[in-house]
Amino acid sequence: MTDRRFERIAFVASAAEDAEAARVSLVSRYGDAPLADAQAIVALGGDGMMLQTLHDVMGRGLPIYGMNRGSVGFLMNEYAEDDLLERLEAAERTVIHPLTMRARDREGRIHVAKAINEVQLWRQSFQAAKLKIEVDGTPRLAELICDGILVATPTGSTAYNLSAHGPLLPLASPLLAMTPISPFRPRRWRGALLPDRVAVAIEVLEPEKRPVAAVADNTEFRDVKRVEISLDRKTSLTMLHDPGHGLDERILSEQFGW
Repeated sequence: MTDRRFERIAFVASAAEDAEAARVSLVSRYGDAPLADAQAIVALGGDGMMLQTLHDVMGRGLPIYGMNRGSVGFLMNEYAEDDLLERLEAAERTVIHPLTMRARDREGRIHVAKAINEVQLWRQSFQAAKLKIEVDGTPRLAELICDGILVATPTGSTAYNLSAHGPLLPLASPLLAMTPISPFRPRRWRGALLPDRVAVAIEVLEPEKRPVAAVADNTEFRDVKRVEISLDRKTSLTMLHDPGHGLDERILSEQFGW
């Protein structure tokens, strides 16, 4: 019998009907290994399902191959049931690192969460947020009045960062994108590209009058006073993509209007 690098696959699916139907069909053909024994995970759904799966298996070292059964599939491969083992064998690997968000709230409590896409700060009320930005301990913007701000990884640069008119970052670039959301003052500030080795700190000014929430992907903490953000190089996550359809190619295509 020919040895395969991927013989034991775990299948996970979003709650969407199409995704669950695909999981049932694939399990009938390829079996379904428990996570403890799996060599790879196949995630069925959209980009949200890929993000959830990456969070669920963080620290396990399992590569994830996504197939699109959702509405958005920038991170996913095309869905097909045939030759799955061969596709897994031929897949290209993309290794990414998450951000660590450390947020202190108005009561002095510390909250820590990981973000694969981005860390966001958002105003909680009708009043705009007022923020101070530091990079490696040096104040860079004494006062930013805005609806919010985000710090995105190269992976996350294709998500909400892009909708907020932030830059697209090639996967291999050692950069983070800092993008304001509806900036009011300074009105012309459009954000910054930061080396991914830096530590970012965002201080909330007037937190009682202008309350702010901090969000790491889908984990939210409210009434924060200070948020510190840095790249966690000790944690590695692996996504698998069909040859010629990796994230770098998709980012290039997006920039040229495809």
